[in-house]
Amino acid sequence: MTQKVLLTFKGMQFGQDDEGTGQIETVSQGDYYKKNGSHYVIYEEQLEGSEDVLKNRLKFNENTLELCRTGAVNVRMVFEENKKNLTGYNTPFGQILMGIDTKKIQIMEQEEHITVEVEYALDINNEFLSDCHMRIDISAVI
Repeated sequence: MTQKVLLTFKGMQFGQDDEGTGQIETVSQGDYYKKNGSHYVIYEEQLEGSEDVLKNRLKFNENTLELCRTGAVNVRMVFEENKKNLTGYNTPFGQILMGIDTKKIQIMEQEEHITVEVEYALDINNEFLSDCHMRIDISAVI
């Protein structure tokens, strides 16, 4: 069964001096379903300052979160607790090697609401960029 949902992303990055270097929050509508023990959310978002639309797919279970984005940028980001994953982040300006070292994934599931929290370190071309915290709230649209 597919269900309409409201998706709220909140992200915070901390630089080497432990001060917050960036905070983002986005809200999108999408479609949610569950298949073979994994949760899926399909949604679109418009790139800031552009008319380009990105198609996104979230897939998650108790210890893994995968975010695939296609469009003007293409990336498959995999967050696995206590594991570092490398991925190529393809942009219109070229490819960037991105490392995602996931420290913690926590999923809180209620009947009409799911919260996913992820703590991870991010590096670009093998250079530490920041420690990050991401919170995804998924709520049924009634």
